[in-house]
Order: sequence, then C-alpha cells, then structure tokens
Amino acid sequence: MARQPCVPAARIESAIIEAMSPIISIRNLSKTYATGFHALKSISLDIHPGEIFALLGPNGAGKTTLISTICGIVTPSSGRVTVDGHDIITSFRAARSLIGLVPQELHTDAFETVWATVSFSRGLFGKSANPAHIERVLRDLSLWDKKDAIIRTLSGGMKRRLLIAKALSHEPRILFLDEPTAGVDVELRRDMWALVRQLRASGVTIILTTHYIEEAEQMADRIGVISKGELIVVEEKTELMRKLGKKQLTLQMLEPLAAVPPALAAWQLALAKGGNELIYTYDASEAEDDSRGIAALLRGLGEAGVHFRDLQTTQSSLEDIFVSLVGERK
Repeated sequence: MARQPCVPAARIESAIIEAMSPIISIRNLSKTYATGFHALKSISLDIHPGEIFALLGPNGAGKTTLISTICGIVTPSSGRVTVDGHDIITSFRAARSLIGLVPQELHTDAFETVWATVSFSRGLFGKSANPAHIERVLRDLSLWDKKDAIIRTLSGGMKRRLLIAKALSHEPRILFLDEPTAGVDVELRRDMWALVRQLRASGVTIILTTHYIEEAEQMADRIGVISKGELIVVEEKTELMRKLGKKQLTLQMLEPLAAVPPALAAWQLALAKGGNELIYTYDASEAEDDSRGIAALLRGLGEAGVHFRDLQTTQSSLEDIFVSLVGERK
C-alpha cells in the first residue's frame, strides 16, 4: 500500500478551524460619521472559533471603530455583523453576552473595590453569582491580593489588569483586546500573553489590535491589515510571511567587485559596501525555481569567476510586511 504523505499537525488544525462555521461574520460593513468621514469601507471578514486574530493598522486606520461596531458600541451605516449567528442589531443582548471587551481607555468606578466591580460586571450580563470564577480570574491576573482595594488606589498596570478581569467576568466565548499592552510594563505584558494562551486553549476566540507587531507575529494564527478603513489583506500568518516576506542572501566578496558580471543578470543582484557585498533579494517562488534559486546562483558565481568568503541570509519580519502593505496605500 502506498505510503501517505505526512501532513503537519498545524495544517490539520487550520483546516479543521476553516471548516467550522465562523463565530463572527462581517459582511459589507461600512461606517460614515456625520462629518462625512468614512471610518470603515465595505469590510467583509469571518473570524473562526478558537483562533487568535490580530488586526494591524496605523493610527486612525479603523481598528477601534471595527471592534466597537462588532461589540455594538458604534452603529454601522450599512452591512451586517453576526456573532455566533446573532445579529448585533436585532439580537444585541444575545450577541453581546458572548463578548468580552478590553478597551484602550482606563474607565473604572474609582470608589468601588476590585471584587465589587468585577462581580457587578458579571451581573450586567445576567449571570448568576459565581465567587469561585471571580476568584480564579483575579488570581490569574495577579489581582487576588488587591480584591478589597479601592480602584482609585491601584497603579496603572493594576487598572489594566482590572479591565481584563471585568471583560472575563461573564465567561465570554470571544475576547476583544484593543491595544492591550500599550504603555504597560514588561511583567504585565508577559502575564497577559500567558493568559491569552490559556484562554485560547480553553476555546475562547481572541481578537486583538496591537502596535507591537512582534506580539502579533508571536501570538496570532491569522493577520488582518486595515488601512484608511479598508481591510487590505487577511491571511494565515505563516502563509502571509511566505507570500510577502522577502528573503535576502548577502555574500561577502573575497575581492571587491566593480560591477555585477553580465552572466549574473537574471538574479538582479545589487552591490553594497563598495563592492564588498553582493546582495540577492528573492521570494519563496524564486527560491524554488531551479534556474534562479540559490544553488543556481552559486554555480553561476563560480562560472563567472566570482569568489566569496562568507554568506548570510535574512528574512522580512511581519513588521517589514506591514510597513510595505500600508506604504502601498499612501
């Protein structure tokens, strides 16, 4: 019997997620404010159960408006959003009960205790009291020893933890994190991402916006890039890196080159550092091309009598891809 090819576990998991019905479905969503500003322009997007989806974009791109619209805080001008099948307009309470939101701004009841405000948040969603759940959330966020503290006495980092605790108080299936680590310390950032992984493992769907692109690169399953109210790309992270990430081979010459030999023109090489470096920039498809790949280039160098003493390769980061995509829209 023929041996079946081995399929990576990550690819199997991705295929299973894709086959599920989306937990959030957005169709032709637009928002125009009274001033005439088009904050969102005909956005369509599906978010799958149990994934971590990162929404990237510059300031003013529409990230917060999109999140606020899904959460029912902003009324769309046109289009439709459903959360687990519940329309956010006609079935607002059912849709909103599935969502936890951690906003950018620190809005808390300054004279309440930590325990009281988190418990009150749970009650707002019609959930019966569950002290064990509240305790678990506070312990996970290192807030247990502050449970009786008055909120106004907390540090900025502790108030940020409190916002997350409030968002998790009613055991949501979906958690929105809007710039959650902006201006927080390293310890809180580490704790927060540990909690995100724990929530994801329990089946919670995470949607986050962030300016820290390395966090999206480390945490997200899929990436969406929004610019000027338009969703310009949505892609599985590793596939986005494969499609748009450029690789670069840098060769340190044994002797400086005055010019790239004509025999090597097919590779569109560039000279740097006074002819002491020869640089080949390529993508995945070029690397797999037998006539233009690295092996063919090295053979071509030998045939042209060009000798090098060392080489190194680098690859574009998610930040490089993001800057490139947004730059194309300016």
